[in-house]
Amino acid sequence: MAKPDYPITPAIRFLREHNIAFEPKLYPYVEHGGTATPAQHFGVDEHAVVKTIVLENDKKQGLICIMHGDKHISTRNLARELGMKHIEPAQPNQANKWTGYLVGGTSPFGTKTPLPVFVEESIYALPTIYINGGKRGFLVAISPQDLAPLNPTSVHVATE
Repeated sequence: MAKPDYPITPAIRFLREHNIAFEPKLYPYVEHGGTATPAQHFGVDEHAVVKTIVLENDKKQGLICIMHGDKHISTRNLARELGMKHIEPAQPNQANKWTGYLVGGTSPFGTKTPLPVFVEESIYALPTIYINGGKRGFLVAISPQDLAPLNPTSVHVATE
């Protein structure tokens, strides 16, 4: 078997284990380039390039929120929806410890520690999403319905 021309990360192993069809998408990573860089590189709407944000609740427990690239997460609304007092972005070193991924290369698939996953509900209306494949500069194109093995909970927490 020929060696694939993309990295084999824990995320790719997870997708393979769950028989999820994906299209690997490599791009030149830009520090602090966010989702605009890959959207421009692939000529797709930034709304379809989704980001994986690692958050921490008031009990110092981690969680993941998957959000459109052109939107932000209202942590106040997320905390309210989940019945928690406070949620904030996890510190990069803590996010790395939970997921095994570097910030900018975080995938919700194949994390070191299983974390609860929350998905902005409107993501499911997209035909294809571009989500991190577990390495900076590496996305995978999948159907949003293929997030199902993560047992995600739908939320409405997007802001401009």
